[in-house]
Amino acid sequence: MGSAGTEVRLQVGSCLRTLSSSRDSGEIVHALRTLTHYQEDGELTRPHYTHALQVLVSPQSSHWFNRSRDDEEIKKLWDEIFLRGPPEQTLLLLLDTISSIGESAGLERCVSILEKFLSAGRLQVLLWSRCEGGGSYSDTPQLRETIIGHLAALPSITSNHLHTNTPDAFLPQQYYPLLAASILDTLEKTCHALRAGRDCSLGFVAQVLGKVCIQGYSSQIFELLAPRLSSLTRVDPLWQRVTQKLLENVPERCTECVITGLIRCLSGATAASRLMGNLVVTNKKAQFVLTHKLILQQYQHPTRLLKSVLGYLALDSERRIMLKQVLRSVCQVWCNGSAVKHTSVEQQLYVSKALLLCVALLTDSEIQELRQEMLQCMLGGVQCRLDSNIVRIRRMGMVVGECLSYKLDTPGSQLKFQYEPDDEIRELKSLMESPSVEDEEDQPDTSSSLQPESKVQGSGGQSVTSEPGHGSDSELDSDDDLTPYDMSADQEKKKSAPPRYVRDCLEALMSSDDADRVELSLQVLDSLLRKNVKATQEVSVQFSKVLLHLEDRYNTPCFHTLRQNAMVALTVTDIKPVVDYWTTEFYSLNYSLRQRLDILEVLALSAQELSEPIRNKHAGAQPITAVTALEQCDDITHWRQIVEKRIQSKTRRISKGGTQPVKAVPNRYAPVAGFFFFPLLRNYDRPQVTFDLLGSDHLVLGRLLHTLGLLMHLAINAPVASQMGRALLDFVWTVRFHTDQMVRRGVMFAVCSVFLSMPGENLLTELGDDLMETRAWLADVAENDCDADCRSLAVQSLMLLDKNLKSQLQIPDMET
Repeated sequence: MGSAGTEVRLQVGSCLRTLSSSRDSGEIVHALRTLTHYQEDGELTRPHYTHALQVLVSPQSSHWFNRSRDDEEIKKLWDEIFLRGPPEQTLLLLLDTISSIGESAGLERCVSILEKFLSAGRLQVLLWSRCEGGGSYSDTPQLRETIIGHLAALPSITSNHLHTNTPDAFLPQQYYPLLAASILDTLEKTCHALRAGRDCSLGFVAQVLGKVCIQGYSSQIFELLAPRLSSLTRVDPLWQRVTQKLLENVPERCTECVITGLIRCLSGATAASRLMGNLVVTNKKAQFVLTHKLILQQYQHPTRLLKSVLGYLALDSERRIMLKQVLRSVCQVWCNGSAVKHTSVEQQLYVSKALLLCVALLTDSEIQELRQEMLQCMLGGVQCRLDSNIVRIRRMGMVVGECLSYKLDTPGSQLKFQYEPDDEIRELKSLMESPSVEDEEDQPDTSSSLQPESKVQGSGGQSVTSEPGHGSDSELDSDDDLTPYDMSADQEKKKSAPPRYVRDCLEALMSSDDADRVELSLQVLDSLLRKNVKATQEVSVQFSKVLLHLEDRYNTPCFHTLRQNAMVALTVTDIKPVVDYWTTEFYSLNYSLRQRLDILEVLALSAQELSEPIRNKHAGAQPITAVTALEQCDDITHWRQIVEKRIQSKTRRISKGGTQPVKAVPNRYAPVAGFFFFPLLRNYDRPQVTFDLLGSDHLVLGRLLHTLGLLMHLAINAPVASQMGRALLDFVWTVRFHTDQMVRRGVMFAVCSVFLSMPGENLLTELGDDLMETRAWLADVAENDCDADCRSLAVQSLMLLDKNLKSQLQIPDMET
C-alpha cells in the first residue's frame, strides 16, 4: 500500500509539472487523462486534488488553455476534474480564486465552471456528503465554518468582485432557491436512508440554513422550502421527525431568524405544529422568540403570523400552558398606562391583536381561571386609552374593551361604546370570532354555510326581510290595487321666512323654540354678518357669547359647521373685541373642554382667513374657502399641510436651485397677530377648578400648541413675529418632555413654525447659549421618539435650524 501511494503521488506530481510548463497539446491531454483516471478510481487524495485544482486555475495554465481553445477534449477533461472531485474543495477554491484575481481569461474560466458546478447539482452532493453516515467527517471546526460561510454567502462573494458582470445564477433570487431545493433533496435522501436503517446527521444542513437566514435571506429560502415541507409532513410522520430534527440543530444565534422566516411562509398553525413539534418546550431560545419577542417586542409582522404563533401554542396540551403565560404578559402590557404613552400606535395595535387572539383561543374553563387578570386588564387598559388624545388609541380601547367584556360574560355590566367602524375596527372584531388553526389550503369553503335572512317579495317588487315573531302583512296588502296620488310636484312648505337682519338672527338663537327658525337663522348667519359690518360690530361680543353656548337642541343638519362659520365671520368682521372675548373665555371657569377646543379652532380659522393677501381695499370680510368642523377633523392635518408646503418651499434642492424667500404682502392678520397670540399664553400655568392645562387636560394642551404654532406660522414677516417666536420657544421648552404623544406633536409643530417664521438673526440671538442643547434635544427626538410624526417634525426642525445657522454665519464678500 505504501509503494502504491508513493507511485500515485509521483504520477500526480509529474502530471501537474506537465500542466504547469508544457506547451505540447498531446502531453497536456495525457496529463489530464491521467488525473481523471486517478480521480475515478478514488486514488486522487484530497491534498492531491486541491493541488491539482490550484494548478488548473493558475496563470501558468493559461498559455496552453488559451492556445488550445478549439480542443474540445481538453475543455471536457478540465471540466470533469472540477465536477467529479470533492465538491467542498472545488467550491472553496473557485470562490477564493474569483475573489483574488483580476479580469482575465482565468477569471472567465472560473466563473464558467462555477456556473456548471451549480447547475450540475454539486450543492446536493456537498450537503448529502455531510449528512450520510451520521456526519462522520474529519474536518476541523475552522474548515467547516469556512465551507458553511462560502455556501451561505456565494452571491455576496461573487458580486463583490464581478459587479455588473455577475451571472444570473449567482444572484440571490436564483441562488437561494437553488440552495433551498438542495436542502430539500438532502432531507429526502435522509428519509430514504432512515427507512433503510442507516444513520444520518442534519447538523451541517441546519448550520447552513441558520447562516443563510441570519444573513437576511430567510424569505428566499422558505418561500420554496416551507410549502413543500408543509405538504410532505401532512402525510408522512417521518418527514415530520426529520424536519423537527433539522430545526432542533439550528444554532442558537440563528434560531430567531429561522423560526420567523419559517412561520411567515407557512399557511397556518397546524403546519407550524407539524414542522416544529414541541420545539418551543425544549428550546429556550425558541420559547423566548415565540412567546415574547414576536408578540411583545416586535410589531412589524402581519396578523397572519400572530395567528400562526398563538394557534401553534394552542394545539398541544404542553404548549397551552405557554399560551396562558403569553396572555398574562400581554394583559400586563395592554393595561400599562406608561406603555400607552411611550409606544407607537402601530405597536399598540399589534399588542391588541395578540390579546384578542389569545382570548379567542381560550376554553371556557381557562377563561374562568384567568378571569381576574382579564378583568383587571380590561378596566385598566380601557381607561388609560380613553384618556389618550390619539383617536386610533381611543377606538382601540373601546373595541378591545367591548370584546373582553363580552368574553367575560358580565351580565348587566358589559361595555358598549359609540364609534364609527372602519377597517381597523372590523379587523379587531373579527379576531374574536371562532379562530381556525387549520392550514389555509385545508379549510373548506364556508361561504355556503352562512344563513341569509329569509326574504319575502314586497308589493312593489322589493325584497322585505321577514322577522320572527311578526305576523303576515296580508291585511295591509289588500289595498295594493288602489291608485296612488301623484305628489311628485309637491314642495315642502316653509313655516317661516329666513331672517333678513343680524338682530333677528340673534333673537332667534337666544329665545326661539321654533326649530325651523333656528335652522334658517344659522343658514343665513354667515352671509348676514359679513354683509352688514356695522350691525355686526354693534352686537359682535354678545353674539359670540350666544354662539359659544349654543347647543344643538333640534338636531339641525350641519349644525357644527354652520355655528363655526358664524363664529369665524364674527371674528374677522370685528377683530379686536371678539378675539379679546375668545382669548379671555378660554381660561375662564365652567367651560367644557369642547367649548375650549371650539375657541382654539375658531381663532385658527380666523387667523388663516385674515392672513390672505388684501386684493381690494374696500372689500369686506371674505370667507375662507372651506371650514372643517372640529368633529370631522380629529387630527391637525389641515393646519399641518400648510406648514408642510412652506417647509418644502424653504428647502433648497440642487435640481431646483435656490428658492426665493416668502414675499411679504399686505394682509389683515399681521397688525393684529399679537391680539390672537399673547393672551393664549397668559394663564396656562394657573390651574382652575375645572381646567388644568398642564395637568389632566392634555388634549387641550396639545391643541393649544398646534394653534399657537399656526398663529406663529401665519405671522411670518409681521413686525411682532420675533416677540411671538421668543414667547413660544419659552412656552414649549417647559413641556418638551411631556408624556402624551399629542402634546409632543404640538411642541414639534410649534418649534417648526418658529424656525420657519422667525427672522434668522433674531432666532440665533434668542437661542443663544441654548443652541447646542436645542439641537441635541431635536436630534434625540428625531432618533428615539416613539411617535413617527414627532420624529418627522424633529428632522424638519433640525433642517430649518441648520439652514438658519448657515445663512447667518456666512461671511459677506468684502467690497473693494
